[in-house]
Amino acid sequence: MTAEYSAHHLQVLEGLEAVRKRPGMYIGSTDSRGLMHCLWEIIDNSVDEALAGHGARIDVVLHRDGSVEVRDQARGIPVDVEPRTGLTGVEVVFTKLHAGGKFGSGSYTSSGGLHGVGASVVNALSERLDVEVDRGGKTWAMSFHRGEPGVFAGDDPDADFTPFERSSELRVVGRAAKGTTGTRIRYWADRQIFTKDAVFALDELEQRARQTAFLVPGLEIVVRDERGEEPAETSYRFDGGISEFADFLAPDPAVTDTWRLTGEGSFTETVPVLQPTGAMVPTEVERECHVDIALRWGTGYETVQRSFVNIIATPKGGTHQQGFEQALMKVMRAQVEQNSRRLKVGNDKLEKDDILAGMTAVLTVRFPEPQFEGQTKEVLGTPAVRQIVTSVVTKELTARFTSAKRDDKAQAALLLDKVVSEMKARISARAHKETQRRKNALESSTLPAKLVDCRSSDVADSELFIVEGDSALGTAKLARNSEFQALLPIRGKILNVQKASISDMLSNAECASIIQVIGAGSGRSFDLSAARYGKIILMSDADVDGAHIRTLLLTLFFRYMRPLIEDGRVFAAVPPLHRVIVQHPGSKPNETIYTYSEKELHSLLARLTKSGRRWHEPIQRYKGLGEMDAEQLASTTMDRAGRTLRRVRVSDAEAVSSVFELLMGNEVAPRREFIVDSSARMDRERIDA
Repeated sequence: MTAEYSAHHLQVLEGLEAVRKRPGMYIGSTDSRGLMHCLWEIIDNSVDEALAGHGARIDVVLHRDGSVEVRDQARGIPVDVEPRTGLTGVEVVFTKLHAGGKFGSGSYTSSGGLHGVGASVVNALSERLDVEVDRGGKTWAMSFHRGEPGVFAGDDPDADFTPFERSSELRVVGRAAKGTTGTRIRYWADRQIFTKDAVFALDELEQRARQTAFLVPGLEIVVRDERGEEPAETSYRFDGGISEFADFLAPDPAVTDTWRLTGEGSFTETVPVLQPTGAMVPTEVERECHVDIALRWGTGYETVQRSFVNIIATPKGGTHQQGFEQALMKVMRAQVEQNSRRLKVGNDKLEKDDILAGMTAVLTVRFPEPQFEGQTKEVLGTPAVRQIVTSVVTKELTARFTSAKRDDKAQAALLLDKVVSEMKARISARAHKETQRRKNALESSTLPAKLVDCRSSDVADSELFIVEGDSALGTAKLARNSEFQALLPIRGKILNVQKASISDMLSNAECASIIQVIGAGSGRSFDLSAARYGKIILMSDADVDGAHIRTLLLTLFFRYMRPLIEDGRVFAAVPPLHRVIVQHPGSKPNETIYTYSEKELHSLLARLTKSGRRWHEPIQRYKGLGEMDAEQLASTTMDRAGRTLRRVRVSDAEAVSSVFELLMGNEVAPRREFIVDSSARMDRERIDA
């Protein structure tokens, strides 16, 4: 370090040097996320062509050697010479930043690519990139090494590379059939740039391919993974568009059909336009913005929103999403106010979360040259789009609510009932939260009378056992450590909340008491920091009914108190199945051994027989917690020193959601099919008959 600082300390990075020096500016990061972003840049170029009506199929191949290839049947990258640079179109696209056909030249009416840096950035960050273009009856090819054009001596990225010295060459490597056009790009990511653990994620790629196929009806996207022992290939094509996409994304049974809201609007903006002389002149241009939205409401409270601009996902929203939500609030509040007497809303006001609960929406807008915040395009910034989306949604949604059609009237009424019930549930939950804090000895408790609370006020150390039945409660009272273990009995099987509405769940005595005792609210208003216990332990009998009760309880926790599961605070107690009393000769006291499965029991008996030891017959088989005395229940199930707990985890929320819907939802046919298919795996010894 030196105190001197002058102009010769300044660096000017030319061309693609800046990309290699600061890759995060262009792709976000250099881990797997950045690696996948490079792939999206190449795929999106092919999608833009399909969106413009050129090419109906895109192939993405993950090769065994770590490279990835994208093929399309579109117009092909231009191979003629670009007059200003004197380079072929292929070389311009892959070596020049901010070069492309998406700056208002008339090649695309709307596109995801905007900044002209996608292909060149991928090229700069690739150890090797090969491109082949079919145009004019010929196949043209060019290769690059870290952004520099040249020739490789072999087919792998480690082959000797000779850069072009005086002028580059776009080679003709074959003949293309008449009328055949398209582009094939294969590249090897540069391991000097990306981290060692950066990999192409197949599930993420398939999710993106499926999403794009929904957004461009009729486009087929084929994903082929050749990295495993056996190549795997999946094809995606959907003709139903975003309506089919919304149905696919929806996590719950429907309250309304999938509604399609479409419209358009225009706005003017001043943009620099390149003149034939080479000068950039500010020019006022008129833009057409097309809005297409598919949305539906379901019985649950989860919100699933996907927003897109010219097929590019905007996960952090932007002006189009702001306009959408603003219109929803305006229309819904107006409809609730008009039907206030029937809905019995009083002076309460809807909030955004009340309306979004249970909503699945796919929002798409298309217009030329949108303004994104950064190259990663996660947020739309074009201000005028907000008002256009608001206007379209307000008009179309109001038409739905005022429609004279019987189906529209019935669905509108159901939706308003749902939205108002969400509002009432939120208000009720807020009131619960204000009164559900742990009370000290001088305060009156509002907790259920059947709760047997613990003395400790240390949340992290306390445990709530949800116990099946009063008989087990009596034993558990004697077996527990009253300092930190609380007990809440439930009577029989609680409500299946997967099928029930929120209001039905809150009016159910058992569900309401569980929510009240835990003290953190439910659904959207759930506050993990307000939970009164560090562990929630489900303690049910070791029989089929006990398993069913445990499943019903887990359904309640997953749907309305999911943060407890995600934080690892929900457990299932593991009571023993058998009690074996091993006899000892002489005056030595007998030994009691507990086993937790049939396999473990048979293994124990085999060991005892081999060692010549005997045991009391019959061996006790526990079917209920009430069959144990307090000492047995304490030592096996409640005492921290000897018990076993199974932590309930959520590794994939979407997969878990589908399992709960399969097992506990309204659709009977898929559940019957699951039971029939899974019956062969059932252990007959576990059936109490």
